[in-house]
Formats: sequence, structure tokens, C-alpha cells
Amino acid sequence: MPFDAQTSLASPTGAMLNLYMRHAPHPARAVVQINHGLAEHAARYARFADFLAGRGYHVYAHDHRGHGYTTAPDAPRGRFAASDGSARVIADVAAVHDRIAADHPGLPVVVFGHSMGALIALIVVIARSPRIHAAAIWNTDASAGLSARAALAVLAWEKFRLGSDMPSRLMPKLTFQAWNRQVGENRTPFDWLSRDHAEVDKYVADPLCGFNASVSLWRDLFGFVFAAADDTSFATVRRDLPFHLVGGSADPYTSGGRAVTRLAARLEALGFSNLVSTVYADNRHESLNELYRDTVMAGFADWLDSTLPA
Repeated sequence: MPFDAQTSLASPTGAMLNLYMRHAPHPARAVVQINHGLAEHAARYARFADFLAGRGYHVYAHDHRGHGYTTAPDAPRGRFAASDGSARVIADVAAVHDRIAADHPGLPVVVFGHSMGALIALIVVIARSPRIHAAAIWNTDASAGLSARAALAVLAWEKFRLGSDMPSRLMPKLTFQAWNRQVGENRTPFDWLSRDHAEVDKYVADPLCGFNASVSLWRDLFGFVFAAADDTSFATVRRDLPFHLVGGSADPYTSGGRAVTRLAARLEALGFSNLVSTVYADNRHESLNELYRDTVMAGFADWLDSTLPA
């Protein structure tokens, strides 16, 4: 079932955000605010939103800058902004959060993110934790190791040779193409996303998916990585904030879910006491589009039920 409402929301950044909403048929317990991943868009979460609405949760999901149907003067497809792209993305998320507060005053907000969206969600947690009841951080790597530093060096070279606004030539080879080789199934360039061929085929056929991001967007994305990897960033985040982490044991981006496990261990070491982490066997990158997605969605809704006040 599609989202039951679609609107445009003016952000203070100058973007006109394409915003989808799905409302629970009965009084809702909370609102789940979805942040989608790189080279996709929010409409792909309609099935998840429909499921959550049936469990008693409103859902709001917008297209990030440079994605989907969101528009901004400085953000063509594949670019966040001409400058300060990462800050503008977070400000856009805050604008949606403020819209939720206006539409549903008093309802708890759970920030959800997949992949790039999970990094964005972590930065939102850091910036706005007093206004967030819980956070779901799925299928991402929030560590700034040697590979992340090497990627920055590659991007610095590409910025010098190509400029910031051109599509990166090397990052797709180092990420999407490399990950597809790792899964050992090359039916399409995106089999690393899911074992469900029908879902992969829908992604490949979607004109709003699979594009090459600009050098500047990749640099902004790694800005999120380094901010999330810095333990001091979490200094002011309340330690009882509930976290829900998910990964897949066959996801090459997260090294078979090990990056998710490392993030869980890191948060626990920082004193976060209300944390659930699950790595689903054989799942690739898109947990919500995998063969056992019903189990994954039910697990999340059960966690919401146990975490939110009755």
C-alpha cells in the first residue's frame, strides 16, 4: 500500500522537501521518521510504513537533498549542496522533525535510518537527542578506519582533477561494484542489495535509484562517518536513549554485519544501557527488501512496543 499522503515542505535551507506520510488507522503510540540511503528515495519505504501503521505507528519519510523529488537550487540529483551539504541535510531532517511535532504534539519520535540514512540518524541523535525517544540505526558502518581515510584521499584527488560537482569516477568502483563482486552473484550491478531478485530488479528499473553521486556528496557522506566515529560527539546524548541496530551477515558494506556489532559494542562502552543489536543470517544490505523482511519488520515493531510507553 502506498503512503496515504504526500506534500512539499519548505526547509529553512531553501530546499523544498518531498515528504511522504502514512498514518496509523487508530491513535498512534509514536511517529517513526525514516531516513533513506544513498542513491534511492523515500517512496521505497512504503511497505515498511504500511506495516508500521498497522502496528500503531505514524510514519514520515522525506527525500534527502539530491534524491527523489526533493528540490533545492544548489542540489541537483546526486549532490547535497554547493557547500555545507552535510549541515543542510541535517537541517532538512530537523525541519521534518518540527513538522511532526506540529502535526502530532506530544507523540514520541523514533528516528530511523538505513545505510547513509543511518549515519544521518546518528548525527541527528547527537544534535537533537532531547527531542528523540529512540533511534534505529540499520545496515551502516560508523567507523573511520583506514578505508575511510583512504576514501577521503581518493576524493581529494578527484576534487582536484574533476571538481566537487562532477560524479565520482572511483567511489562507485570502490563501493557498489566491489561489494557486488563480493556476493558472488552478478546478475545485475546491485545484487549486493538483496537475495530477492524481484526487489533488486525493481531497484535497477527505478529511474530515481542507482545514480552516481558527486564528489561533494561523497565527501559530505564521509563527514557523517567521521562525526559518528568520534566518541566525544556523543558526550551530551542521554545514556538511556534506546538504540535498535540491525545488520546482515552477508552485507559486504558492513563486512558481514561486523561493523554493526562493532558499533553496538562501542555504544555499550560509552555507557548506553538500552541497546538491541541483531545481525540477521544471510541477509545482504537492504534488510527491508530481503527474503525474510517480514521477520525483520516484526522484530522492529516488537522492539517499538517494548520501548515506548503504553
